[in-house]
Amino acid sequence: MRPRLLLDENLSERLVLELADVFPEIAHVRTLGLGGASDSAVWAEAARTERLLVTKDEDFITLSVTRGAPPKVIWLNIGNATNAMTVALLRSHVAVIDDFAGHTEATFLALGFGEDAG
Repeated sequence: MRPRLLLDENLSERLVLELADVFPEIAHVRTLGLGGASDSAVWAEAARTERLLVTKDEDFITLSVTRGAPPKVIWLNIGNATNAMTVALLRSHVAVIDDFAGHTEATFLALGFGEDAG
């Protein structure tokens, strides 16, 4: 079973439609009524709904290190990437995301476009 994802507010809601075939239970914070919510509220929702939190916000890395999981965090180190680039990145790392979701000790996964990313 594919992991459930929660996209943070710094990512486009359009990504939900673009990735639903790969991650069927993907959601976005704004569609859950959390637009403008604090990091703590987003964190709590991801934990409550057992979703991996996908974000470009480095603050969530700090939370994952200090609080531990759940939720686990997928940090996208992608700057101002287009939606198409973001979709391509996540699609190309489906196996890595699946492995990360099942890993018992890892709390965050960093993905980016560079050679060392992922």
